[in-house]
Amino acid sequence: MGLRPSGAPLPQRLADRVFVKGFAYGVRDPDSCRTRRYGDGLLRGKRALVVVTAGAPEPSLGPRGVNGHIDELLFPLQHGTLFYTGMSVLPPFVVPGADRLSVAECACTTTALRERLRALPTGAPIPFRHQDGGEYDEDLVLRPGVAPGRSGLGAHVARPAVSGPGGD
Repeated sequence: MGLRPSGAPLPQRLADRVFVKGFAYGVRDPDSCRTRRYGDGLLRGKRALVVVTAGAPEPSLGPRGVNGHIDELLFPLQHGTLFYTGMSVLPPFVVPGADRLSVAECACTTTALRERLRALPTGAPIPFRHQDGGEYDEDLVLRPGVAPGRSGLGAHVARPAVSGPGGD
């Protein structure tokens, strides 16, 4: 599996240098012979924060917005790349309507981003479910008692993410 961002959220050079098979993914645990991924990858202990600017207004990045919910849009990057390799992923910092910010709004956004970056070492990560945490069966499908009645991407989050859809 080639781990590549689906859009341009990560510069391609960074992806090519960091997300290398045998380093960031594709490594087997010597005891269990299972592939180390989804919370147990070799980048475990590292933290990630995705920062996104969007021209779209905030409501259009919500659950019923034309662009789709931001957590679902970022799921392939946050869960499928960063968490896959073991990183703890913090809720994203999203700047909607970035192309229309006033000077004052830009200053406030800059201050808010600085605060988020200062909190990076202690901020609560998105509680993605770990592959080997007992919630998935041998086919890597959520067990029947986990997130009953839920399906889709949000079912793989143990409780609601700060900016996202409901969880349990």
